[in-house]
Amino acid sequence: MQERICFIDHRGKKVLVVDFSKCPAPRVEEIARTVPDYVTVQPMNSVLVLTDFTGAVFSQDALRALKETAVFDKPFIKKSALLGTQSFPRDFYEEITSFSRRDLRIFTTREEALTWLVADLAGSKSR
Repeated sequence: MQERICFIDHRGKKVLVVDFSKCPAPRVEEIARTVPDYVTVQPMNSVLVLTDFTGAVFSQDALRALKETAVFDKPFIKKSALLGTQSFPRDFYEEITSFSRRDLRIFTTREEALTWLVADLAGSKSR
């Protein structure tokens, strides 16, 4: 799973990258259900997350897993950035943000997303 979920360093800050790109629906569900293993061992309100959905395929089970994970992880997440949301089913973005009550920002490039994730953390220590 390390090829799909891993922490990277960006400008001295730790960012969790969750890569769903080009995954079939069963793999999306599997990855989504594994994310809490990485997030919930971190301090509350500390995790910066970049999630890439480029070319991913979704089923009802995969969508349910994504929503459940978004809710479960909320206390640990400081900021979330999304890429590749063009493959989301219609209205899914609104559904997941409403269900999870999280601010999930959409970006067109990885660099934009990473820059935004670490932008206001300049003087703070990353975990």
